[in-house]
Amino acid sequence: MLEVEEQDKFGDHLFASGHTACPGCGQSLAARLVLRAAGRNVIVVNSTGCLEVFSSKYPESAWEVPWLHSLFENTAAVAAGIEAALKINGQLDKVRVIAQGGDGSTADIGLGAISGMFERGHDVLYICYDNEAYMNTGIQRSGLTPYYARTTTSPPGRVSMGNWRPKKDVPQIAVAHEIPYVATASVGYHLDLDRKIRRALSIRGPKYMQIHVPCPLGWGSDPAHTIDIARLAVNTGLYPLYEVEEGETKVQKIPRKVPVEEYLKLQTRFRHLFGKNGGKKELEEIQRIADRNIEKYGLIGK
Repeated sequence: MLEVEEQDKFGDHLFASGHTACPGCGQSLAARLVLRAAGRNVIVVNSTGCLEVFSSKYPESAWEVPWLHSLFENTAAVAAGIEAALKINGQLDKVRVIAQGGDGSTADIGLGAISGMFERGHDVLYICYDNEAYMNTGIQRSGLTPYYARTTTSPPGRVSMGNWRPKKDVPQIAVAHEIPYVATASVGYHLDLDRKIRRALSIRGPKYMQIHVPCPLGWGSDPAHTIDIARLAVNTGLYPLYEVEEGETKVQKIPRKVPVEEYLKLQTRFRHLFGKNGGKKELEEIQRIADRNIEKYGLIGK
């Protein structure tokens, strides 16, 4: 009886096993959770990136729903076209459209197309799987790479201590478009993620969700610790979980403030910050970022 109730509550697993994602891949788990919440009546558009590559190697596919691969930069535009066709054919009440991309195709290459989709008011949920670098093409820095992380294009050394630019706040860029629903989520908190997907798909108009997904290969972390690392990002305040619906912000509280070192030390992309040549100043700056998030969003409740 319990198994039936679980199936009724969470739906089918529509992202099949057997794909070629790395062990411990947060993105593959998040995609499975997204489709489990969304159900079968969806059309998914996916940009070029890790998720597209490991899930659709010819002649196989892990997707058990209609799925299209678009270019790096135009996922939102393709999804908008599908939504318009469904509307003309009178089928938009039966089918939801989801556009998906990584942090590179979302925050950098495809940001203009996403902005246009928001501005035109298309009934599409855009999901960014945020693993904080261009993982598929060699772990290059993206607009969502955090401060002082090592990537192949932001290596630490005598000139810098890794990535020297702040993480682009794409959720707030989406909020600035005054769309009906914006949310952040984490693969470490699957029930919160499930609820937000269901809520987003129940709302008409453009929606945006950014899901934090650790990448063991790019982050230099233990594949067995993916969920723990994802939760630490939230509980340090570095990745606040919130949703903005019709201008009203709701926040997921954290029980206590966890020092950022507990999160950073589990990833070799931050190992240089703990070396004998320094890193204290950079660690303090990262802690200040977390503290500002905690204060800004009121993450610690009474």
